[in-house]
Amino acid sequence: MPDQALWFAARGAGAVSLLFLTASVVFGLVIVTRFERLAWPRFLSYEMHRRVSLLSVSFLGVHVLSAVLDPFTHLGLAAALVPFASTYRPVPVALGVIALYLFVALVATSLLRRRVGQRAWRVIHWASYAMWPLAVLHGLTAGTDALAPWMLGIDLLCVAAVAAALAWRILARATMATPGARRVIAGGGG
Repeated sequence: MPDQALWFAARGAGAVSLLFLTASVVFGLVIVTRFERLAWPRFLSYEMHRRVSLLSVSFLGVHVLSAVLDPFTHLGLAAALVPFASTYRPVPVALGVIALYLFVALVATSLLRRRVGQRAWRVIHWASYAMWPLAVLHGLTAGTDALAPWMLGIDLLCVAAVAAALAWRILARATMATPGARRVIAGGGG
């Protein structure tokens, strides 16, 4: 029974972490457009981005720890920390390990933003454009439930949310080139 609990914890925490990670990416994409409404000020998007990222890290920790301790996968600590060291689905696990390192770099530089400087922080934050797809691919290929309808639904929801936020960002950037557009996007009128 404890073995099965670890299996459920690993896959459940992985799915929840992906949902929170996706929400964080969406908030990050929206923040860059300087989206602001009276009912939803920009600082709230920034705070949501930070807090949802930290929630994702928490669930990611549970995901990794329970996967390492799960006797079914025989993952071990080395396989969870070294890409391609796993004997259990080595490439899919490696995608997760690489995404983990990118995520740790993002969180660490965000916590140390004043010390590393704005330029270094921004460059490292661009890693999220690699980290999120790696996490999605990890989920699609590593999990025992990867092709289950509920997991495919979660993956589809995540991809659709990030695609919509990315489209919003691209459209907002194009709109920002016109005079007065920032007021219109912010709800301040033309």
